[in-house]
Parts: sequence; C-alpha cells; structure tokens
Amino acid sequence: MTLPIFLIGARGCGKTTVGRALALAQGCQFIDTDFWLQEQAQQTISAMVEQEGWEGFRARESAALQAVSAPSRVIATGGGIILLEDNRQFMREHGVVIYLCAPVDVLADRLEAFPEEGQRPTLTGKPISEEVSEVLALRDTLYREAAHYVVDAAQEPDKVVSDIEAALQLAHAS
Repeated sequence: MTLPIFLIGARGCGKTTVGRALALAQGCQFIDTDFWLQEQAQQTISAMVEQEGWEGFRARESAALQAVSAPSRVIATGGGIILLEDNRQFMREHGVVIYLCAPVDVLADRLEAFPEEGQRPTLTGKPISEEVSEVLALRDTLYREAAHYVVDAAQEPDKVVSDIEAALQLAHAS
C-alpha cells in the first residue's frame, strides 16, 4: 500500500478501532486526526471548540488532515471532516477514502456504551440517538460523495477490515 487510506464516517462507526486493525494488517502506520490534533494543541477538542467555535476547530482539523497525510498510513478522521468541500476533495485526490457506514441504532448503541471515546462535544444538545440520526441525515450524502468505497461498519471489526482489504485488492486489480 502506498496511498494513504482515509477512514470517514459518523462518530461510533469504528474509525479508530478498524483503523488500528487495518494498519496492523497492512503493516503501516495508524493516525487518528482527533488524537493527533489534541496532542499538537495540548487541549481537548471540547476546549478548542469552546475557545474558537466550530469554525476555528474545523480549520485546525483541515490543517491536521493535510499534516498527517502521507504514504503507507491509515488515517481515521473526525466525523465532520467531510463538511468542508476542500477536505473531501483533498482525501479523494491524495488517497483511498473508505466510508464506514452503520445504521443510527448501531452508532447510538456504541456511543452510549463507550461515552468517553467520542471526546467531542454534542452537536445538537439532544439525546444521542436523536443527535446521531440528525447528523447522519445531514452528512450521509457527503460521506458517500467523498468515498471511493462504502463498507458496512455494523459488522465485527475483523470483518470490516477484511471487507476494506477486499475493496483495496479490487482497486489494485483495475
């Protein structure tokens, strides 16, 4: 693998879990843009949003995307990275984009089971299942527009990884 693989999708779809497993399987480096950004800024995403607003955070997120993009990397992105057209275009032109797609009930169950893993402030202030439903309704089209491949992320992580690897093999064959 030479091009970076960008994992996109809603909070709770498994970008970090699948990304780590995929990087291990592919023998390459894994980077989570959220973790990288928090390390660079020495503060949480919530703190960045509180200080700079979502617009300021999105600018930092875009800079992080470009900074971490390199060959032989699996990159887990923040759920809202696709909101900016420049980010969607950048990922499509510089790597392979995989949309980890899962239904609202699966995403909500995962976020409720592991509330700390999201590390992001609420977008709507509503209960998790309502928020996930609203956010996914707004973003699904953008995820699909950005993606080279859509993978069912409701499955076990190992199955998601093997589905991604199958898609990547198809890409190399064509």
